[in-house]
Amino acid sequence: MFIILTILFPVIAGILVSCMKAPSYRARCIRYAAVSLVSAVLGIILIFIGGSITLFSFSENVTFSFMLDPIGKVFLSTVLILYTCTAFYAFEYMSVEAYQPLFFAFYYISLGAMIAVCASANLVTVYFCFEMATLSTVPMVLHERTKEAVAAGMKYLFYSVGGALMGLFGVFLVYFYGMAGREFCEGGFLDAASAAGHREILLIAVFIAIVGFGTKAGMYPMHGWLPTAHPIAPAPASALLSGIIAKAGVIVVIRLIYYSVGPDFIRGTWVQYAWMGLAMLTILMGSTMAFLQENMKKRLAYSTVSQISYIMLALSMLSDQGVRGALLHVVSHAASKGCLFLCAGVFIYKLGKRRVDELTGVGLQMPVVMSCFLLASLSLVGIPPMGGFLSKWEIAMSSVSNGMGVLSVLPIVVLLISAMLTAGYLLPVAFKAFFPGRDASVDREKKEPTHLMTVPMILLCCTSLIMGIFGVSILNAVGL
Repeated sequence: MFIILTILFPVIAGILVSCMKAPSYRARCIRYAAVSLVSAVLGIILIFIGGSITLFSFSENVTFSFMLDPIGKVFLSTVLILYTCTAFYAFEYMSVEAYQPLFFAFYYISLGAMIAVCASANLVTVYFCFEMATLSTVPMVLHERTKEAVAAGMKYLFYSVGGALMGLFGVFLVYFYGMAGREFCEGGFLDAASAAGHREILLIAVFIAIVGFGTKAGMYPMHGWLPTAHPIAPAPASALLSGIIAKAGVIVVIRLIYYSVGPDFIRGTWVQYAWMGLAMLTILMGSTMAFLQENMKKRLAYSTVSQISYIMLALSMLSDQGVRGALLHVVSHAASKGCLFLCAGVFIYKLGKRRVDELTGVGLQMPVVMSCFLLASLSLVGIPPMGGFLSKWEIAMSSVSNGMGVLSVLPIVVLLISAMLTAGYLLPVAFKAFFPGRDASVDREKKEPTHLMTVPMILLCCTSLIMGIFGVSILNAVGL
């Protein structure tokens, strides 16, 4: 029952605090802080004690069950880190926004949904929780209730639901040809006898499901919602969407391929090659589009399209090292990109600046914030000892050892080109912020935000650094 408590506590507590009257916004934020901290403690305890539970059965082989395995522990740790840091940041950021209780209510509902996604024990459960994570985050995208915000929220909803329906087609067929039980297990649960003679239709269904669930991860051609939703959503919501909610699609793909179908079923087939091709295309397209954007949040949104496809590329290699590289990038990207979106939120909140060309000299006004921006950027580029370097190294090594001829080299070329583009659209921002030049007219008055904003960004940078130094040891500790 502890799993259920961990899932339901932030949902129920977040709704109650939002509905209760509070003497002031500060008093309400103190209550929200308690909800965040207790939720984090419950999540940490769950990571250590594990456990499993079946709530009910739809039929003999279709159950609604939860179980936390090593993969779930990595994702749950990432969820807890990002949601906790972003919550404290949001206390100040949302102080000038309307509809604060409504925002935080859906914030904590989505936290419960993401915990459930991490702890799901079978495809039916993870699919239901995946949909709940989508529905609970749509209100955060359209929070401002402007025409643009509503349009962005609806686009996010339509893309997500459409992708989920594509994924559901794959879930149906995998269950139909699965063995009894159909719980997640290494190597998958497909029944070879039942699947014999139906291999092609299963491959088609699996590919459609990869593209469908890849919609949440921003994989081409279903990436369109991401650069639309991020610039409109409040900065805390953007950090969550990019840092971890978009990765709900990643964890479902992992569960589908590695724990349901089995990697051997698609290894060497057109599905694997098409998956790798889409991932590499998305990496290059996302990096190129990010390089061309002048709006900071839109630039970061396209960067997310590119960076999450690093994870999809690693998973498409169907190797243990590829999975390890993917998981390392899940955590390091969540920390780095979450930090960058929080920095972008500070520029909007304190200075009213949204464009890249407006940030010249900002490092003199906000040295702490811009230092965090620089460190997070170095991680995304892949500069040691930050986490992005280690994850990309593991992905590159997996590519070299996959024995697929040109597909052993091409991913590395794509990663290098993307790294150069990433450096091109992030590092000059930090350089001009700290070194505006003699001719630039710059306000040097310190405008650093409060600790509620700076400490979460510093913690996220520290998380990325820790992953760069101890990432492999952490994965070993959880059994991966």
